[in-house]
Amino acid sequence: MRLEQKVAIVTGGGSGFGEGIATRFAQEGCRVIVNDINVEGGERVAQAIKDSGGEAVFCRANVASSSDWAELLTCSLDNFGKLDIVINNAGTTHQNKSMLDVTDEEFDLVYNVNVKGIYYSARNLVPYFRKQGGGNFVTIASTAGIRPRPGLVWYCGSKAAAIIASQAMAVELAPDKIRVNVVNPVAGDTPLLAKFMGEDTPEIRAKFAAVIPLGRFSQPRDIANACLYLASDEADFITGACIEVDGGRCV
Repeated sequence: MRLEQKVAIVTGGGSGFGEGIATRFAQEGCRVIVNDINVEGGERVAQAIKDSGGEAVFCRANVASSSDWAELLTCSLDNFGKLDIVINNAGTTHQNKSMLDVTDEEFDLVYNVNVKGIYYSARNLVPYFRKQGGGNFVTIASTAGIRPRPGLVWYCGSKAAAIIASQAMAVELAPDKIRVNVVNPVAGDTPLLAKFMGEDTPEIRAKFAAVIPLGRFSQPRDIANACLYLASDEADFITGACIEVDGGRCV
């Protein structure tokens, strides 16, 4: 059990990559706070973990709200007595379209979730980790942050910000034994895929998959296994790293 006795918050845990991460962590002995704004999805994932013999609690919270992050910490402490790991997975995108067609509302949503969510997680959880003597953040960013695509300009910018902010956090927080790492998935078979592509057709799927040398989209298990390593004690000397889980897309 690689995460035995550890406690993790997984944001966006009600579907896609977050569901895969929460499920995989529970299989390795982690007690999981499944977070999402989608109550039905989050409760479903938490219940599935418990039905499989794991420990999980659903906590609805909006990562773009500082007070909701405070509630997530309280939820973890009330249910499991501590917190060791935070997986900043919750994310969103605008539709694949011209950069000039993205509305103010779409732009604000992308940056509030993808960037401000990380800011609020740090504001609320770093003081706890410092008092505890250490902690572990993993940011789920994107290959779009280092290998951008046209049509996703502002999304790409948000993920680049998430990457560099996480790396700067890693340096600043290293004296506190708080590790911060990044996982960069390539396009994945998740609820956001249609927005990334503009529309979901076999032809467009083939076009996107064609630029991935291993020839397929990422799957939740791919991202979950990378996070498992970074969250485990096996990676206790790794901070500020970015792992591209991309089938060779960024080579």
